[in-house]
Amino acid sequence: MDEDVKGREDAGSGLDRRRFLGATAAGALSLTVGGVAGCDSSPDERPGAVPGRTKSGLSAAGEARLSGNPDWQIRSLGPPDAIEGYADRVSVLPGETFGLYVSTTAPGFRVSAYRIGWYGGAQARLVWRSGRVAGRRQRPSRTEGGTRTVRAGWERTTRVRAEGWAEGAYLLRLDAENGHQRYVPVIVRSRSASGATLLMHAAATWQAYNTWGGSSLYQGKDGSYGDRSLAVSFDRPYDKNGAEKFLVYERAAVVLAERLGIPLAYTTGVDVHRDPSVLRDATTAVSLGHDEYWTPEQRRYVTRARDAGTNLVFLGANSCFRRVRLEPLGAAPVRTVVCYKTDYKHDPYLADHPSMPTNDFRSPPAAQPESSMTGVLYEGFPTDASYVVHGADHWIFAGTGVKKGDSFDHLVGVEYDRVVPETPAPGPMEIVAHSPLVCKGRNSHSDSAYYTVPSGAGVFASGTMRWVEALMAGTRENGRNHGMDARTGAFVTRTTENVLRAFATGPATKSRPPAHDNVRSVYGHTAHGTAP
Repeated sequence: MDEDVKGREDAGSGLDRRRFLGATAAGALSLTVGGVAGCDSSPDERPGAVPGRTKSGLSAAGEARLSGNPDWQIRSLGPPDAIEGYADRVSVLPGETFGLYVSTTAPGFRVSAYRIGWYGGAQARLVWRSGRVAGRRQRPSRTEGGTRTVRAGWERTTRVRAEGWAEGAYLLRLDAENGHQRYVPVIVRSRSASGATLLMHAAATWQAYNTWGGSSLYQGKDGSYGDRSLAVSFDRPYDKNGAEKFLVYERAAVVLAERLGIPLAYTTGVDVHRDPSVLRDATTAVSLGHDEYWTPEQRRYVTRARDAGTNLVFLGANSCFRRVRLEPLGAAPVRTVVCYKTDYKHDPYLADHPSMPTNDFRSPPAAQPESSMTGVLYEGFPTDASYVVHGADHWIFAGTGVKKGDSFDHLVGVEYDRVVPETPAPGPMEIVAHSPLVCKGRNSHSDSAYYTVPSGAGVFASGTMRWVEALMAGTRENGRNHGMDARTGAFVTRTTENVLRAFATGPATKSRPPAHDNVRSVYGHTAHGTAP
């Protein structure tokens, strides 16, 4: 992969469009997003009592019965300093309190808290709205030491209590009196995912790409790779609308999963790193659309869960590519993501921990290609190619009507993965889509792959970063779908439903056939590598 700043984008078929789109009309995601509920220093508005509420919030069935709120969307961003904010916790348990830090040029603002879900197609539910909070302009950011870490260092504006909030993905929408708005994402995490599908939000990756204050893990204030941050802090707002990575690469999958009605649980990769107990007896763990930055601990715990029977789903590409370290700040256990990348030898931590570099997982020292968990290997960007079905009769594609060779324009991109026979990977490995492409003048392929392990767990990897975005293709949420059409949206929606529904019943091989190894027939190699 190039270490330059990565510019992220962020066909004839047997699919009977009328038959299939009609059957999946409820799942055609005209996606909306919400904010999270919060408590404010002057909370003069409270949510009314809602049937089905438990001590920790609403039951899943209770949430499913509720109506949503279509006003979740940001209407005006305004200039960058109009209003912006961040929370001092990546996630909270239901009922816990977190701090909210806000800077605005307006004299006051309010906070509206939305939970993301299906909600009859509204896609978000207003959980709480604050009273007026006095606004003020906070001090400029500061850049710290040799790691060029940007921190806001603001004073806390108010405390927010997640009392009565159901587990899930939330957006706090900051509504300034100057008419401008921003989001602050917060996950209300689950204590346990036993018997449920666990959605793992990629907070470390959100932060890696965050350029607020001028620097990210990809570029510094002068725009160069050499001046980039070597560590990035959660103590600052996210850039752009405040939740761009969540909105583009995660929310559509959340909405779809909630629409299916399967038992769900929520967490972040940061929380799995800190406490892997949430994985115990989970039916499935889902890595969402752009989940690049993992700690070795998170990877180890997720692999152990797979080997105990938990199915895995990788809906994006480039998953588990960067190896990071998480560090505390004051009393907060995790507030910094450290990744020196190509400068890993300059990390002072390495002197006493020589096997714990913060570089790519596949690179020495301690090389461990991600394919031993994902089954596929990240190969490159940028590309834009058609997705080509190979195993049309696989249960993953049931009900889509596809035939071998059917293609879906623009579904492969901007980054992609493929099966690399020489690379360590579990087996048996079954390639279900094999899509030719050109990346930087070189011919290659993107692969969707499925493998099974002795515990009975199944693992599906889409092989393309556009998979979650494609859930929105052909709907009114059409701004970033790269030319993908409604036919592609219907195909990806049904395929994702098939995977999540099958995996929700437990180890995949108990209800579905094990993977049939076809790597030799696809790539012409005698065998693929053996995972360590």
